[in-house]
Amino acid sequence: MTVPALDLPVVVVGDVHGDIERVFKALAPYPPDRWHTVFLGDLVDGGPFGVGALRYARDRPNTTVLLGNHEVAMLWALRDRSHLSSWMGLGGEMHDLRELERDRELEAWMRARPLLLKLEDGTLLQHSDNDLYKKLVSAGETNVVEAINAEGRRLMETGDEMALWDTLTPGMVFRTSRRRLEEWLELTGSRRLVHGHKPHGRARPDTYQYGLVVNFDGGLSRFGRSRYSKQGPIEASVGPIPDW
Repeated sequence: MTVPALDLPVVVVGDVHGDIERVFKALAPYPPDRWHTVFLGDLVDGGPFGVGALRYARDRPNTTVLLGNHEVAMLWALRDRSHLSSWMGLGGEMHDLRELERDRELEAWMRARPLLLKLEDGTLLQHSDNDLYKKLVSAGETNVVEAINAEGRRLMETGDEMALWDTLTPGMVFRTSRRRLEEWLELTGSRRLVHGHKPHGRARPDTYQYGLVVNFDGGLSRFGRSRYSKQGPIEASVGPIPDW
């Protein structure tokens, strides 16, 4: 997915994990008529307001929502109850699943979310900090971002959540391999990358690989999942992309 010409600056929201109240507070300085908001996925699980966070993000004007691995896990459990215990082990809330089951329009909207968003300035936004997305595209594809998004939608429509779970769940690839980062940026025609998925534990979004990557998963959620060593400040997960 490529954002059309925008007159609005972009504000990024990292992993929400069911904490809609903190999202309200985080986005108060960024009114939607003056900012284009990008949610990096994982709005659900861990906290009690996952479906509420999804509806808020869906209905917020000038907003793009990317698919995260926790959305995939929730949709998998919704379609196939044999995966219910696995999803609940990730922090899934049964009341959220029941609410989603009653809201087929929201489910359809979730299944249509893009995996990648490329801004006009060459910034690539995605949920997970890995290059496994490339498994979803054939060699020689001229528009890699659009092709990957199309294949992601197809997998969601056909109920192949496993393929997307295997794509979105691994992380830390770009922190440990500069070569794979550079190859991924070249493949997608991008100049830098923004992601969530893996908590960084810093006071601001974590910029690494000499400025080529920014991690916006700063532990936004207040709810007690062991994925976070501690709750991070709002500014670690929500804000404009650093300018360079």
